[in-house]
Amino acid sequence: MTNLKALLPQWLPKIAELSRQAGDAIMAVYQETDLGVSYKSDASPLTKADLAAHHCIVEGLEQLTPDIPVLSEESTNIPWAERQTWQRYWLVDPLDGTKEFVKRNGEFTVNIALIEDGKPVLGVVYAPVKDWLYTAAVGVGAHAQYVKAEPVVLKLDPTFEPTSWRVVGSRSHGAERLAAFSDHLPEFSNVPMGSSLKLCLIAAGKSDLYVRFGPTSEWDTAAAQAVVEQAGGAVLDDELKPLRYNQEDNLLNPEFVVCQKVSSVWADCFKSLAKPTH
Repeated sequence: MTNLKALLPQWLPKIAELSRQAGDAIMAVYQETDLGVSYKSDASPLTKADLAAHHCIVEGLEQLTPDIPVLSEESTNIPWAERQTWQRYWLVDPLDGTKEFVKRNGEFTVNIALIEDGKPVLGVVYAPVKDWLYTAAVGVGAHAQYVKAEPVVLKLDPTFEPTSWRVVGSRSHGAERLAAFSDHLPEFSNVPMGSSLKLCLIAAGKSDLYVRFGPTSEWDTAAAQAVVEQAGGAVLDDELKPLRYNQEDNLLNPEFVVCQKVSSVWADCFKSLAKPTH
């Protein structure tokens, strides 16, 4: 890890620039009348922008780190027999929030993460419509840059305990269990947001909780998890342990919660509502 720690500060600005290039490729399609929408076997949408961003990122990563494999949402046919040998790899969602992209609400992102031994050690999340850039790496910390203003450090207060909980929710996935969870809190307000921006709101201290009941894939969360963790927060699975990556053939995450810290106010409720995935 020592050599990697020295490389992360060098790689992070290059990955941030690569995310902006992918964002430009996405925006070129976003301006068109025809988004080129098709559907995958799981009925999730795929657009010309997903593929344009995918090629941009993969080519950029292969130039920067030719010896590190890349797993992208648009190249998931890499067999487990090969993936399980990876200690270090790039995990990419070229366009997270394709449904938000198709709705044209601006709440979609480019996600690029570096995974080391199952943990995200570098992450970049870029929202091209909003021009919000979140970056993080071990030894560097977490930062946010809003519309090309000066970057701000993201650092959560470990002693903070809200009296009124701001719960960020998905625009695309409603759930009765989320309502039951929120009802368990003494007081709460809902903050709707799409894509991995939900996790970034926690890292930025603009929300207190993001609870995800329902399926997500590993590329949906890895980059933003790096941002949350380097800001001092946590992304925890259904057993309240840190979310891990590339642990098995299945690329689906367990249900999870994103928080500034675990609280006795909601921990038992979350564990009782979360459905075990194993």
